[in-house]
Amino acid sequence: MTVVVAYKWAANPQDATVDQDGAVDWSRAKAAVSEYDPIAMALGRKVATALGAELVGASVGSSAVVGSMAVKGAMSRGLDRGVLVADDAVAGWNATQVAAALAALVDRLDGADLLLTGDASVDEGARTISGLVAGFLGWACFQDVVDVASSGDAWIVTQAVPGGTRTLEVTGPVVVATTSDALVPPVPGMKDILTAAKKPVEVVALSDLELRAVDLEVTSRARPALRARKNQMFTGSAAEVVAAAVAAMHADAVL
Repeated sequence: MTVVVAYKWAANPQDATVDQDGAVDWSRAKAAVSEYDPIAMALGRKVATALGAELVGASVGSSAVVGSMAVKGAMSRGLDRGVLVADDAVAGWNATQVAAALAALVDRLDGADLLLTGDASVDEGARTISGLVAGFLGWACFQDVVDVASSGDAWIVTQAVPGGTRTLEVTGPVVVATTSDALVPPVPGMKDILTAAKKPVEVVALSDLELRAVDLEVTSRARPALRARKNQMFTGSAAEVVAAAVAAMHADAVL
């Protein structure tokens, strides 16, 4: 049995800037393992340890994904090994193309029947990869997952829902996207980082994967429309100000 975690070596949007036409400039943004992926890695480590299974990290990215910092940053978080696509052509790919490549990587792994992803990527935040990969693999998919465990020939998936959680028993392979608060991932120590550099990482060439062609053209970009604000000010005693503010919000259907 093999447990797989998909992760992304992504630029931090806090370092990015937006041009006048709405295009995002990532040239000065520092890259790291995407913010929510360590949660999926920690949960994957928990499941793999309980099953005595191997935990494999899968990633599709530019050549930067096999850089020393990228490998150590991922492998130090409990992964046993990695299987990666590292090609600069990926930089221009859309989510569907990335998902197709991730699915192809998972297909190469013997005994893989559980794939975990983070809630979303820190740079795009589209929350689409888990569903897209599941579609290519033909696996079941669940988002907002707070826990997953094995029960014989089934997976016990605990999913966050409005007002609480629900637990499902799923047979067959499954893709789960973890919530941002599923658990608190441990911070890698110096020993973890030093050991990470020695873990095996397989780099798979794009030519070795059978991928579907996906055509996508960005036709335009624009900044978000600015919302008109009333800039109302209220005076009087504290009670009067609060009452006036509440009345104004009621009038505008804010409350």
